[in-house]
Amino acid sequence: MAGHSKWANIKRQKAVVDAKKGKVFTKYSREIIVAARSGVPDPAGNFQLRSAIEKAKAAGMPNDNIDRAIAKGAGTQNGGGDDYEAIRYEGYGPSGIAILIEALTDNRNRTAADLRVAFSKNGGNLGATGCVSWMFSHQGVVTLAGEIDEDELLEVSLEAGAESYEVIEGGAEVFTEVSNLEALSQALKGGGYSVTTTELRWIAGNETAVTDLDQAKQVIKLMNVLEDLDDVQNVTANFDIAEELLEAAMV
Repeated sequence: MAGHSKWANIKRQKAVVDAKKGKVFTKYSREIIVAARSGVPDPAGNFQLRSAIEKAKAAGMPNDNIDRAIAKGAGTQNGGGDDYEAIRYEGYGPSGIAILIEALTDNRNRTAADLRVAFSKNGGNLGATGCVSWMFSHQGVVTLAGEIDEDELLEVSLEAGAESYEVIEGGAEVFTEVSNLEALSQALKGGGYSVTTTELRWIAGNETAVTDLDQAKQVIKLMNVLEDLDDVQNVTANFDIAEELLEAAMV
């Protein structure tokens, strides 16, 4: 899980940079629209919407943007909500790494074409549904910010049904079953922890080691290109790159 968390941390740092350019706001707006449409348009009674809003706020998205997205999802804004559907794509990257892409799109043909080009130009290929998803499991993840006392975190997490945790730069990530995510988030908040995001993620069951610098650079480039596509919400891969090599690949 260490390799996964390293990339998750890189994505968070990238989101902060992209937020300054407004690049991530479109992604979060779509997520909020879909969440508001799938349940009540009130975060107090809609855990999916509440989680989407938490992520948007953590990236610095203005409240006005969030309110507009909720209104779109609820159909109360002029023009109503956009017709987005959630689709999962799968493929292979450099060194044979497995990649899962979650997208929200109003044109699946456009999205598939964009992904196919991104893969082919960066040492990978878009695969058929099911080609790599068997390597991943769906889990709930609660991200915490601040100083972490591991003994205290372990006690609170176990009592709340968590499966594991990992200390990361600036905080920790706590993992649980999908069905237990909301309960875990509330328990951690009740325990005095600062919860920054509550989300579902695909976690790789095994990792593919990337040990060549050129291959590592190509992996990072492909991941960034995929993340930057407008219709893509999340990208997960099973690569394992040593810390020193990862830093060199990102220069």
